[in-house]
Formats: sequence, structure tokens, C-alpha cells
Amino acid sequence: MSAKRIIKKAAVLGSGVMGSRIACHFANVGVQVLLLDIVPKDAATDKKSRNKIVDDALAFALKSNPSPIYLKSFAKRITTGNFDDDMPKIADCDWVIEVVVERLDIKQQVFEKVEKFRKPGTLITTNTSGIPIHLMTEGRSDDFKQHFCGSHFFNPPRYLKLLEIIPTKDTSPEVVSFLMEFGEKFLGKTTVLAKDTPAFIGNRIGVFSIMSILHYVDKTGMTVEEVDKLTGPVIGHPKSATFRTTDVVGLDTMIHVANGLKENAPDDEANALFSIPEYVSGMAKNNWLGSKTEQGFYKKTKVNGKSEFQALDLKTLEYKPSQKVKFPVLETTKTVDNMSDRLKMLFAAKDKAGDFYRDVFYQLFAYASNRIPEISDELYKIDAAMNAGFGWEMGPFEKWDALGVEPTVKAMEAAGNKPAQWVYDMLASGAKSFYKIEDGHRQYYDIPTKTYKIIPGTEQFILLDNIRASKAIWKNSGTTITDIGDGIINLEFHTKMNTIGGEVIEGINKAITLAEASYKGLVISNEGANFSAGANVGMIFMMAVEQEFDELSMVIRAFQNTMMRIRYSSIPVVIAPHQMALGGGCEMCLHADKVVAHAETYMGLVEFGVGLIPGGGGTKEFALRLSDELQEGDIELNNFRERFLTIGQAKVSTSAYEAFELGYLKKGRDLVVVSEKRLLAEAKEQCLLMADEGYIQPIPRTDIRVLGKQALGLGYIGANSMYSGNYISEHDVKISQKLAYVLCGGDLSQPSIVSEEYLLNLEREAFLQLCTERKTLERIQSIITGGKVLRN
Repeated sequence: MSAKRIIKKAAVLGSGVMGSRIACHFANVGVQVLLLDIVPKDAATDKKSRNKIVDDALAFALKSNPSPIYLKSFAKRITTGNFDDDMPKIADCDWVIEVVVERLDIKQQVFEKVEKFRKPGTLITTNTSGIPIHLMTEGRSDDFKQHFCGSHFFNPPRYLKLLEIIPTKDTSPEVVSFLMEFGEKFLGKTTVLAKDTPAFIGNRIGVFSIMSILHYVDKTGMTVEEVDKLTGPVIGHPKSATFRTTDVVGLDTMIHVANGLKENAPDDEANALFSIPEYVSGMAKNNWLGSKTEQGFYKKTKVNGKSEFQALDLKTLEYKPSQKVKFPVLETTKTVDNMSDRLKMLFAAKDKAGDFYRDVFYQLFAYASNRIPEISDELYKIDAAMNAGFGWEMGPFEKWDALGVEPTVKAMEAAGNKPAQWVYDMLASGAKSFYKIEDGHRQYYDIPTKTYKIIPGTEQFILLDNIRASKAIWKNSGTTITDIGDGIINLEFHTKMNTIGGEVIEGINKAITLAEASYKGLVISNEGANFSAGANVGMIFMMAVEQEFDELSMVIRAFQNTMMRIRYSSIPVVIAPHQMALGGGCEMCLHADKVVAHAETYMGLVEFGVGLIPGGGGTKEFALRLSDELQEGDIELNNFRERFLTIGQAKVSTSAYEAFELGYLKKGRDLVVVSEKRLLAEAKEQCLLMADEGYIQPIPRTDIRVLGKQALGLGYIGANSMYSGNYISEHDVKISQKLAYVLCGGDLSQPSIVSEEYLLNLEREAFLQLCTERKTLERIQSIITGGKVLRN
């Protein structure tokens, strides 16, 4: 990255759905943002009236769910204005991003204004999803052209990781290099360098995939529900699958892109597939565009006073109650966690599901192969775009690899979907796969040289999937310990949802023992969908139902002791969570020497929802942190109330930044990383830093100040008043009282000094007492059987 170029302030021109949310994401990463839009027609002369469009758009974005902003206070980094009054202010900006309507003439008018005010050297990019980038710079200066390119964010910009960078022939290589690195490192994106071709990479492949399915169901009569069952998590795609995704994106948007491809890619061998099926045209005519019109392929409606989820019958264009769908092959693959193994079984199925997979994906594989070198010279970019932009776990070439390239080519030929010639040349050269792992790095097959090359930019990442096979030093059924170099080892979990049971507790203790004997430090991280969904409540439920309370007490004590070992080991322990870090996963973070959290970390002590209090040291830790905050006066009770409500309301942070506000992360100690691929490398660096600075083993705390009855009464009164107002149940009151009892150190007559061991004993006792309650067991059972929180 250029040492001279720094992005301190960005201007976003256009405050629609994309513009306002791009502005929010730049604010997320600390950039000051100037957000501009047009002045309303016939607006009064005051600033409020002239900025109404932009102010309303930003307010709407900030209220949307999921939120586009990491923390509400970050919105203060955004200043609003309008094109007529405030365009001169872009002279102070380092990057100007145009996000106005998808019309070339309007974009060109905006760029004409931009050129009047931008200072030379300022980056200028467009967020178009399909207009040719080179057409936008006609009439612009050489400096403008050198610093201009496409920067295509995917919606919603905070959550979808794909950022396509599309240069023109005039774009400076330094600008391209800077945007590629800034997008990945600071915006947390998978940045993919794309060519200036219709719909670029992500939408070219993604819309083909959707259109092929739309035509397939028209031909075969498959239902909306059947397709979404087959194209969701079972193949590593998002839960929204195909039709729900289209509803969210908007049928009109999908039609717009498909029509654009039909018109602008006349030589595409699959051009006919971009024709809109008759039933889709009928939906558009009826304004059934999806979420934005409250009905599309699905809709929610009231039937006899009850809410009902309905699906569209594509033959009759009538809605009917959504049906649960079953396929025999899906039942047989339920227990197969490895995606490669599962895909082989799905594609081999001799039923309706297997026919669907073979027809749709053989088409996709052939199409993707034929897009090289048209849309990309390298195959890995196509996979990266689909994974980051559409949320696929495996892109087309990765799926193809999983099935075996050579046998799949033969099956594709038999089905009339012959791939591109370069695939045959690859196989003839002796290369049998599109990817391979060598020396800890993932490599892709480079078509021009017929050799394997490391995927550019990944050299600085530490990816467990790439090094586990050669660097693992110990494992059991639920964990693996890997040497990640420089005297640091990593512990990862690979249980279902990365829940914490006996095998994980064993793994943590083994990792600490190994690190204390032979290494500098330990990192706990993994590359699962979630860091950890918490303790294995199924195990707790079985023990409680069988009334094996002595054994359960031993399990809870082992969990507590393990958390304390994380805190008091002789080596630094750094934990690097991402996505869900709930219950026991959160407690683990509370006891680390340092947490290096991905920005998208949803952390919380959620035990209240299953009728319990945190029992792995979480309640103790909140009492300890409360003690460290306490001052004389009323603030004591205010702080107690905040801690009490955080656990009692099972609050979960909506980002790592909010986890600081909730008290799960510590300011001045813990860090946030926006790029998930850099998470482990940063955690290792922090661990090494602590070790090399001379890590001193902490001493267990015996100086914790608890408030006793002074705060206990407040907890009891608060719970009773919530119960009187019908906000919580009688059982909630009981749990709240147990929580308050531990946080206050029991019913001590006055504020006192206690030890961690004292609080852990109180916590474990309260946890076990709640496990004897029938209503707690009902809550745990509801979570286990249906994944639903029961309020009984």
C-alpha cells in the first residue's frame, strides 16, 4: 500500500439504500464521511429542508435491522449535505464514491460536478453494478481517469464481504493496488480484481445461477420450497437459499441485471438463459417484488387471526401455506459434516434431488469455465466472488474439486454441458484439481502457465485449513492443537456449533499444559461458522433429568477451573472470537489475557434464556469487574444495575464494538479486527508481544469488593417490579434472585472483600439449584428440541 495515501475522509454521493449503508461502513472503520444527495423539488431555503432527502435516508438506514453501523455513536462520523450547497466540501476528501441511480447520463453529470471541486490525486470510484466503467470517464481529465475505477460493494455493505475493484485502461496501477489492500485490510472485504465486463464477476455468475434455476423449475414443476430446501445450508449456501434471497434482493433488481446481461452479452453461449420466464414477468406485473412490496416468492399473511407464511405456486401464481419438504438423500446426509463428502452423496442421489443438483450445477460449472478469460484470467477470483458476495461456502470450482474434476467432466459431457478447453488441457498436463495446499499455502491452477500459484495476498494470513494437516500436534474428537509458528500454538474446536463439552475442556487444558512446557503462548480460535454457541446444554439436561447432581457439580467445577486456568496460566492466552461467542464461549473470552475479536462478533451471557445463570465463571467475572469499577456513592448501584441487567436480559452485542459497551470486552486491553482473514495472525502477534515483553503469571484475586444486601435488595425489587408489570415470569424472578445473590456476594450485611473462589462456589451452587427446577428443564428442552427460547 502506498505510504503516502491515507483515507481520513470520504465523500459518498447518493444516499439511497447502498449509499447510506456504504457511508455507515466507512464510519464503522473510523473514516469521517460526507454524505450528499439532491435537494428536494420546491424545497425551502433552510438547511433542514434542503437536506431532507439525505437526512431521511440516513435516519432510515440507521433504524434498519440488521444495523449497518457497529455502534450508534459511530454515526456521528457522518455529516450530511446536498449536491448544490456542499459539493465544494469534497475538496477535503481523500476518496469520493458515487452511488447515484443506475443511469449513465446522470452519473456523468455528477462526475462533471465532482471534477470542478476534487483536488488532484483524490480517488474517485463508482458503485455501479453493471454500467461499463470506461463509459463514465468520457470528457474527464487525465488525472480524473488515472484515479477512477469501479468499486462495487454488495448489499448490505457491512455484512456481505465482496468488494469488486474494476479498473479501466487509464486507472493507475498504484490506485488499484491501494484499493485492493485498503478494501481487505481496513474495510474487511474480500477484494476481487474484476474486468470491465457485463455484471463483472459476482453478478455474472450469480445471476446465471439464479436464472438457470428459474428456468429449471419452469421446465420440471419443482416448487419454491423444494428448491430452497436443496439450495440452502445443505450445500453450504445461506439459509435464504434461492427464492428467499431473490425476495430480499428484489425481483426487479434481479430482472434488471438479467435484462442487462441479455442485452450486453450477446455472444454469451447462455444468452437465452437470461430471458425472463413468463411466471417471473407475471410476478413483476403484479408488483410482487419481494420484501420491498411485502410479497414475492413468499409472503406473510393473516389467516383466522394467525400469522401464516405462504409460498407462491409458480404454475397458478397463487399463494398457499408453505410446505415442509423432505428428500431421502437429505436425511442420509444429515450426519455428514464434511461438505466435500456431502456433495458427493447429493450429486450421486438417484432421485429428484440428485437430478436437480446434476442439471443445475453441471450447467454452472461449464458456464464458469467458459467465463475464463472473459471475466477473469484466474479461476480463484470466481470462487472468491461467489463466496464473499453470495455467501457460498464453496464456489463453482471448489464444488467441482470436491466432486473430482475428471469424473465430473465425464458426467458433464454426458449431460450435454461440456466445459471449456482449458479444463481438458489442465487434466492433460497432469493437474487433477483446481486447488491444492502446499507448504501451508493454498494454491490455484494458473491456466496460462499450467502451474500452481499461491493466491495473491494470502501469504500474510494464517489459515488453519491450510496448515492443520502438517502442523497439528495433538487432537481429540472435538479439538485440534496446531503449531502456528514462532513459539505460539492454536487450539480450535470442531464440535457441532463449536459447543463446549468434555472434549473441549480436555483440549483447553492440554493446550495450556503443552504451551506452559514448550511454547511461548496460546491462541484459541477456529474457522467454524461461529466461535462457540456455548456449553453443551444437552449434556447438562441429561444429567439434571437423571438427577446426577454430584456428577453435574463436578462438570461445572471442571468448567470453572478451566476458565481460571486460562486466566492464571504461566503463558499468555489470547482468544480470537468471531460471529457467535455465547454463554461458555463468552465466559472463555472474559478470562483471557487479551481478546482479539472480529468486528462481527456477537457476544453474550445468554444462560438466562435456558433458566440458568452463567456458571463457568461468567457471573463471578461480572462481580469482579464491578468491583474494579466501584467508587463511593450512588454510582455503585448504577453500575450494579447495568451488570445485573446485561446478564438478566441475556444481552448479546450486535458487534465487537458493542461488546465493549456491554462489559464483555475491556477497553484498553482487547482489540477489534475488521478483516476476518487477518484475525489469527493478529491474535498470534499480540500473544507473541506479551510473551516477548516478559509475561508475568497473574495471582488469583482475593480483593473483590461485593455490595451484599446494599445491592441485593435492589436486584430483588427490580425483579419483582418487572414481574408485577407482566414483563417477566415467576420463574424469571427466581433466576434473577439467584443472579443478584451471586453478584452481591450473598446476603452479606455490608459491603465486603471476598475471593474469586468464594464467588465461584456461590455461582456453582446457584447454577445447580436452578438445574433442579422443572421450569428450567423445560427451557433447556425447548432449546434442544426446537431451538426456541421458552418463557414459562
